[in-house]
Amino acid sequence: MKNLLAIIYSCIFPVLLYAQQHTIKGKVFDAISKEPINGAKVGDNAGHNAVTGSNGVFLLTTNETAVYITFPGYDTLTTNAIASVSIDIALQPADKKLQQVIVTASKTAQKRSEAPVAISVLNAQTLAETKANRLDQVVNKAAGVFMVNLGNEQHEMSIRQPMTTKGLFLYLEDGVPIRTTGLYNHNALLEMNMASTKQIEIIRGPASSLYGAEAIGGAVNLITLAPPAITSGQASVVINNTGYKRADLQAGTTMGKWGIIASGYYANKHDGPIAYSDYHKSTFTIRADYRPTDKTTWSNSIAYTDYYSDMTGALDSAHFANKDYSTPYSFTYRKVNALRIKSQLTQQWNTNSSTQIIAMYRDNSVKQNPSYSIANSRTNPLLANGQENNSSFNSYVFIAQHQQSFNWLNSKIIAGVSSDISPSKYRAQYIRVQRDAKGNYTSFVPTDSVMSNYNTGISNVASYVHMELSPLNRLKVVAALRYDYYHYNFTNYLPASASTGAPSSKTDYNRFTPKVGVTYNYRTVGFYANYSQGYVPPQISELFNSVKVPYLQPQLFNSYEIGGWLSLIQNKLYAEWSVYLMNGTNEIISVRMDDGTTQNQNAGRTRHKGIEYGITYKPASEWMLRISATNARHTFVENVEKTGDYSGNVMSNAPAFIANAEVTYKPRYIKGFRIGAEWQHLDKYWMDNANTTQYNGFDVINLRAGYRYKRAEIWVNAMNVLNKYYAVIATKSAYGYSYNLGDPREWNVGVAYHF
Repeated sequence: MKNLLAIIYSCIFPVLLYAQQHTIKGKVFDAISKEPINGAKVGDNAGHNAVTGSNGVFLLTTNETAVYITFPGYDTLTTNAIASVSIDIALQPADKKLQQVIVTASKTAQKRSEAPVAISVLNAQTLAETKANRLDQVVNKAAGVFMVNLGNEQHEMSIRQPMTTKGLFLYLEDGVPIRTTGLYNHNALLEMNMASTKQIEIIRGPASSLYGAEAIGGAVNLITLAPPAITSGQASVVINNTGYKRADLQAGTTMGKWGIIASGYYANKHDGPIAYSDYHKSTFTIRADYRPTDKTTWSNSIAYTDYYSDMTGALDSAHFANKDYSTPYSFTYRKVNALRIKSQLTQQWNTNSSTQIIAMYRDNSVKQNPSYSIANSRTNPLLANGQENNSSFNSYVFIAQHQQSFNWLNSKIIAGVSSDISPSKYRAQYIRVQRDAKGNYTSFVPTDSVMSNYNTGISNVASYVHMELSPLNRLKVVAALRYDYYHYNFTNYLPASASTGAPSSKTDYNRFTPKVGVTYNYRTVGFYANYSQGYVPPQISELFNSVKVPYLQPQLFNSYEIGGWLSLIQNKLYAEWSVYLMNGTNEIISVRMDDGTTQNQNAGRTRHKGIEYGITYKPASEWMLRISATNARHTFVENVEKTGDYSGNVMSNAPAFIANAEVTYKPRYIKGFRIGAEWQHLDKYWMDNANTTQYNGFDVINLRAGYRYKRAEIWVNAMNVLNKYYAVIATKSAYGYSYNLGDPREWNVGVAYHF
């Protein structure tokens, strides 16, 4: 009898066990961006596990209904699941900043705590709550960063450098430069589509070992939205009291193996408080992803920007002192058209190996009638001289990269090659400008006189290798090396003279740039040290436009830094800091020759040193307090210009202290409501390299409040709420004082609908 029962039990029990098991199907995605999360772990308490694929989908066979989902950088979520019912699981980004996932430091995803660099991350939640009209309104939250607003999304930058228009910063979209080397434009970020951006990562310090030239002060990488895992999107409009209007639209979906997302906005400003300051901008991005398998993704995108702005120009000292918002200019302008078409194929061979191939085409033009080029006639007070110019280029870019991980010392190698072929054109036409008796520039007459007319074929071929290994537990060593070869093929269509440029020529540059760093993490405390080198070859305009220089060397920067991070009080307090020293050599300056003429030479040396720090404190779930700041000193070691010897002086436009602080309150009893206050501080600085005149800097207070109820959202941003009258940047030159006005008080009211 016992044997019979045993036989019956052995036959029935597996059937009963199988009957208890069930398969759960679901899709895991980011709660804010709705992007699918690849590699999330789904499991139960019995030890059954599954991993999401590139489309965020998983299949889990389990005996239980409760499952948990984990992924670095997100809060762990536990949910109940029922067999035969597909579930959508939205993971919330974690407040634990040590778990933040970044991609800019090594061109692949990694934890922030594993990267020996000073890097700031402005995530999707920060972007969604800031509701910025311009990038500087969110970028300036990062420690050690100050993006100068020149009006209508035009800008300068300061990252480990003074506020400057020089080509010392690299602007990237998904890790690919948005412009070619040699044609740096300090306004390049106005070509970006903020509506398609999900995260901004900012490396402070040289990043040439991975990205090449111009990544000196830092690299700003805007990471774009991928198609959402579920059909979703939003539409919004915003308007303010200074003539600004903007409409955004974003929509995306996934259908089988295809995903698509479209994002864009139209902005317009008319009749603002500053005379002749209208502008409009249309920008859109369309991206389509095809995933034939969980290991293969083919992504294609088109980004286009059409931008036009009146060029107001800066105020002189009299206008600034009298708070006179008028301008002598009435016809100057800047017009930008930028097109980027990119195709990227990503193959995940296995858990240790992956390959990326990128092909991209750029078509870019900047047309100007620049206010800064207008000069009064020396003989006729009713005339002036000016120009209309057009700088344009096309690019054909190819990048191939492979990542391979090894069990030996938990090591990883990332190697890649790239080529960028960019034929460019520049043409400037002389214009005759009329003035009235009050000194206003009223109109202009085009002439047949061509001031500049040349083409430059820019070719850049590069290879790089990045290696990581852990010789000891908690210790990671990182080393990188990049080789770049540049070829400038310059053709001048005008006779070589002082006004038209250098004779036709071919110029080559090549450079190895190294980097080595270490990180050490112990529980919630980490440290890093880093040596990196950055360089930038001469810009096309420095070599060939209005100069006679046979050869200029690349500018070279050596950077040394240490830093660290810590998370205390159960992740309620997070702090990050970095101390750096960067020495610049071969810097290009204008030198007066014995015959009275001037010439560009590699004759400058500079020193940049400082400390950057950021502290975030969340005493309770409702409150968040943050401060991001930098104390720095930027000096000339050697700098003899046409106007004097400034060796030992502090560089102009280099504040010793920059800070941005914020407090945010999200009451539990009003779900979806938030209110916050922000303080932006810029310390005093010298307006000239001779250190004769100082500008006292400024303090600006911004208030933001918003409320989301289900799918509807409304917000009010009061920028410069105290109506501070200030210059966002002030300079002094041989021609006098120049003040670029900061925005007066702005009341921005916006509404959005999420679907």
